[in-house]
Amino acid sequence: MPTIHDTPPVVVQRDLASLTAALDEQIPAKTDTNLLIATWNIRSFSSLTRKWTASGNDRPKRDLRGLRAIIEILSRFDVIAVQELKGDLRALRDTMRFLGDEWGFLMTDVTAGDAGNNERLAFIFHRSRVRPSGLAGELVVPPERLNVVGVQSLREQFVRTPYAVSFQRGNATFILVTLHILFGDVEADRIPELREIADIFRDWARRSNRFHHNLFCLGDFNIDREGSPLFDAFTATGLTIPDELRNLPRTVFDDADDPSDDNFYDQIAWFRSGRGALMNLTVSSGGNFDFQPHVYTNTNLSRTSISHRLSDHLPLWVEFAM
Repeated sequence: MPTIHDTPPVVVQRDLASLTAALDEQIPAKTDTNLLIATWNIRSFSSLTRKWTASGNDRPKRDLRGLRAIIEILSRFDVIAVQELKGDLRALRDTMRFLGDEWGFLMTDVTAGDAGNNERLAFIFHRSRVRPSGLAGELVVPPERLNVVGVQSLREQFVRTPYAVSFQRGNATFILVTLHILFGDVEADRIPELREIADIFRDWARRSNRFHHNLFCLGDFNIDREGSPLFDAFTATGLTIPDELRNLPRTVFDDADDPSDDNFYDQIAWFRSGRGALMNLTVSSGGNFDFQPHVYTNTNLSRTSISHRLSDHLPLWVEFAM
């Protein structure tokens, strides 16, 4: 049985060379004066078929070929918020083995209940670039904020409890909070969680600023484009999406040439002004990364099939100058 450390077949080597070249061109190199933060919903990131290319009968569809591509993408960032990590950690274990001892991860336990979908939230980080600075925890809504009469409030705790970890690089300390908002049966089901996140972040950013900590909210918010009720709920208290990430495709099914029907589920956001504004960090660049032209190039796999091997979401990233 092949392993993640084996030399890939020639066709996979060609794909990885193409992927590497595209990443070199599109993602800034790591330097002494920058910080690269990313978020990626990696579709059902759980088990793994240890073949270079899984066949139609194999379960799961994620194979070593897809995982090597995932690893190459992850390696370009300093810290990555990962959503849809599942109970089975086989793919994650292979990822960390390949990345090596310079890399670490922190994660939640699986979320119980059908709506939680057996998911975890996680951060993968480059130890030589950033280090955890002490804080780690899950966001729990105070009881008095539940079932508030007269407003569209939460009726129960978050379905998937947001996960917060603080990191430090140089003189910048930053708290990353990753989450995966309930999708629900209809769009309106998402609004209470989005409103609560907006309120929590407004209050937290004001407190964090006193300690010179930056606060970022990132993950899969299941929101639509600017001006939609979901977007308005998310940004109601001042959370701002950088211009570098506006109107970029978020999934493999979006059309880069016609974004009118695209979904803007994934976001990285913070407060630009007031007591929650960033300190010791300045946005340099940002974007997504479309891996599709560089993977499984000798196959006739559909976008859906590729999404099961890599992801249906594209990674989203921001570079900061320090």
